[in-house]
Amino acid sequence: MKKHSLIFCTGVLLLSACNPAKAPEAILPVPEAKQVEWQKMETYAFVHFGLNTFNDREWGYGDSDPKTFNPARLDCEQWVQTFVNSGMKGVILTAKHHDGFCLWPTQLTEYCIRNTPYKDGKGDIVRELSDACKKYGIKFAVYLSPWDRHQANYGSPEYVDYFYKQLNELLTNYGDVFEIWFDGANGGDGWYGGAKDSRTIDRKTYYDYPRAYKMIDELQPQAVIFSDGGPGCRWVGNEKGFAGATNWAFLRAGEVYPGYPNYRELQYGHADGNQWVAAECDVSIRPGWFYHPEEDGRVKTVEQLTDLYYRSVGHNATLLLNFPVDRDGLIHPTDSTNAVNFHQNVQKQLAHNLLAGLSPKASDERGKTFSAKAVTDGEYDTYWATNDGVNSATIEFDLPQTEKINRMMLQEYIPLGQRVKSFVVEYNQEGEWLPVKLNEETTTIGYKRLLRFETVTTDKIRVRFTDSRACLCINNIEAYYAGETSDTYTAKAEELKSYPFTLTGVDAEEAQKCMDKNNQTTCFINENTLLIDLGEERTITSFHYLPDQSEYNKGIISSYEISVGTDSNAVNQLVAKDEFSNIKNNPILQSVYFTPVNARYVQLKATRMIHDGEPMGLAEIGIQ
Repeated sequence: MKKHSLIFCTGVLLLSACNPAKAPEAILPVPEAKQVEWQKMETYAFVHFGLNTFNDREWGYGDSDPKTFNPARLDCEQWVQTFVNSGMKGVILTAKHHDGFCLWPTQLTEYCIRNTPYKDGKGDIVRELSDACKKYGIKFAVYLSPWDRHQANYGSPEYVDYFYKQLNELLTNYGDVFEIWFDGANGGDGWYGGAKDSRTIDRKTYYDYPRAYKMIDELQPQAVIFSDGGPGCRWVGNEKGFAGATNWAFLRAGEVYPGYPNYRELQYGHADGNQWVAAECDVSIRPGWFYHPEEDGRVKTVEQLTDLYYRSVGHNATLLLNFPVDRDGLIHPTDSTNAVNFHQNVQKQLAHNLLAGLSPKASDERGKTFSAKAVTDGEYDTYWATNDGVNSATIEFDLPQTEKINRMMLQEYIPLGQRVKSFVVEYNQEGEWLPVKLNEETTTIGYKRLLRFETVTTDKIRVRFTDSRACLCINNIEAYYAGETSDTYTAKAEELKSYPFTLTGVDAEEAQKCMDKNNQTTCFINENTLLIDLGEERTITSFHYLPDQSEYNKGIISSYEISVGTDSNAVNQLVAKDEFSNIKNNPILQSVYFTPVNARYVQLKATRMIHDGEPMGLAEIGIQ
């Protein structure tokens, strides 16, 4: 009997070995293959160039004379060489901006490059740039403004037909395009063939966008379509170049349209969205989108561009960096130099992956094919996965030696969906696990999450994934030491910025002690909850708390809950809940970051004190 049992068990083991674990089921929504490839581009260029360049305008009215367009030294190869040296994988050209002027020799309107002095009317800048991209091996794309302030028939059905004929020309005559960019600015004042009036359209229906999607799918099926709400990729809700630290690649289908009033939520996506529409962060390297000589001294610095990279590509988005080509037809030397140096700075900061090739330990693994080793093998299409139903897990890295670390990169395997809802990065110090000090919340990951934090020195680091929409699928984790940079993680009390506030039910003189920028005065609250009134509804993203700084540090809060609301009788939306780690031994300013929320009232609840029974001691608090 024992012999038969042994044979049976051996057979089961062999059968298990022959039937490796199945890959996780995708969790919807998921990206199309072309959307994954688009996101892998990470950074690419925008070019704004046209009649506005020569007439010192941002939005041309549609009445500028084409004869003013005459770049003497235009060189699209100079543009593309700048992009290549700046690490960019493609470029989007404003083939037609709102003024209606076309940079290609269309036969559909006289308001185009045919009627300019440039190359005696024989020029085609769309062609020149497309050819330069092919020569230097980067991708090409076009921006075609739906709004046209020049055309007399704008607002009529005839204009829509004209618009689609333009789109057809751009999709059929210039090779492959990786993206089609439809601006959200639509309708308003214009020249309109001399009428000089204001045209109003229904932004949801006028252009009949399904017609555009069908044309693009037929003529350029690999192209991703940009608009406020996609469907290929979405506007990030600002023109400042950053996405929210919490950034879902989803939108609720059919909800967002050009001119969408709640556009600020596009920085974060819709957590309950049912359509994959990742964010693109568009920003100009100068204050304006088109070239203005007075802005030659106002080009974004290497440090500013580096910061935007971490807050765009590092926040599950792409970075679309605009270059306003000058009146000679060249990218200005300052713009070019700063862009190239920015790329080199990022490369330098992320040069040496301290986790490459390590064999991490994970609290759960789906099987050999999906082991934790996949996060350090450098391959995009291998990933560590947990078993079905395991939505939280820890992965730990033992370094060969003690290292300084102040950067981390994490990636989810997005072909199977975006999953992670929250995580924590910790390092080991003398046997105790402590959280790294960041200046943003650690919620979503998506295609890529880049973290900057206060330098730690350790030989062990771990990531605790605390919540996820389904089992984890993590394909890459890297750690770096970027050198000592200008990033700051701890503010001084006197530098703490805050919206104005009052403390409900607290004597005004006592309350003043936690808002006087003096760390030697402390406001003591006898209750375990404190209601803070901002006086009006505001968008807030963080709470800051400096404990009592006296010799004995009285009234230190160990664990907390922060809730918000718009009604003082219903402050019940929980936005943060955690502990202030190591605060007993190191009672420094504590900063809690959370997903932006609109609120007038903020409630701080001390769920545990370092010393039971003591009142809460607040040397300073701030809300931003």
